[in-house]
Amino acid sequence: MTKDRRRKTYRILQLIVLLALLFSPLLSQNNTELKVMTYNILTGFDWQKDSTRGTELFAWINEQNPDVLALEEMNGFTPERLEKFAKKWGHDYSVLLKNDGYPVALTSNKPIILKERLLEGMWHGMLHCETHGIDFFVVHLSPADWKYRKKEALVIGERIEDIAMESDRYIVLGDFNAHSPFDAAFNRKFPYQQERYIRGDNSGGKYKNLRDGEYDYSVLSVFLSHSLVDVCDRFVPMDNRSTSPTPLNVPRWLTADEMEVTKHRIDFILVSPELSKTCTGAKIFNGPETYYLSDHYPVMAVFEKL
Repeated sequence: MTKDRRRKTYRILQLIVLLALLFSPLLSQNNTELKVMTYNILTGFDWQKDSTRGTELFAWINEQNPDVLALEEMNGFTPERLEKFAKKWGHDYSVLLKNDGYPVALTSNKPIILKERLLEGMWHGMLHCETHGIDFFVVHLSPADWKYRKKEALVIGERIEDIAMESDRYIVLGDFNAHSPFDAAFNRKFPYQQERYIRGDNSGGKYKNLRDGEYDYSVLSVFLSHSLVDVCDRFVPMDNRSTSPTPLNVPRWLTADEMEVTKHRIDFILVSPELSKTCTGAKIFNGPETYYLSDHYPVMAVFEKL
């Protein structure tokens, strides 16, 4: 081997070592952490007609690098289209609840086992899958009626009881369209959303979002009664818990002034007691970077891998 060739080979080896050192922390992090996210993406970014919002939304998801992603309002998606989009954030595995209406979905960077697609008796439906050794229940409860949400919660609660007999690793996540008793003080501080519900309930329709004019906490209480742990309650300060609305709602549903005082939390990640012990953090991404991606903010929890 000539001297120049030895020098070139040595430089290549140096580069390989340097790259290994640079990327080893990232590889280590991926091997020790599990990131779980839920995101309601608002009618599948208008049945995929708003391509700009869709491109920006999925690019943002890719930056967060979740290992498992639950999605709500995947309107207009097919399994093939979901598979194509999931690859944009590095997920080769995906399951769609249904092909019509307001489907939920789950994507993952590990294989997914489909356990149940539940539609009967549900407003939008529920998806039960297993990935990363964890059972995931992706939900999107009724946006219109507290009684219907309560009925859905009781049905899902039966599934939770069943899985708890077999495993101590399960998560219920998605858009619950319901409020947590842990947020009572937060809701009193920001009452405008409740006032909007009151006006809607008084319009004469058959559905009621409020129970006698007040937030109904019984829906979330059903889930909490199954010993599920609200990770955001542990890690997110009270005044920073809003998951909806976002400035995307202005001026379609809210004025700019109304947006300032309209805050509530209806998107949750609820985890089994055993998994809660490994949760190292949770975040609601309700900052400027997600203001115009959807009318909901995404929620993420991070766990230590067992």
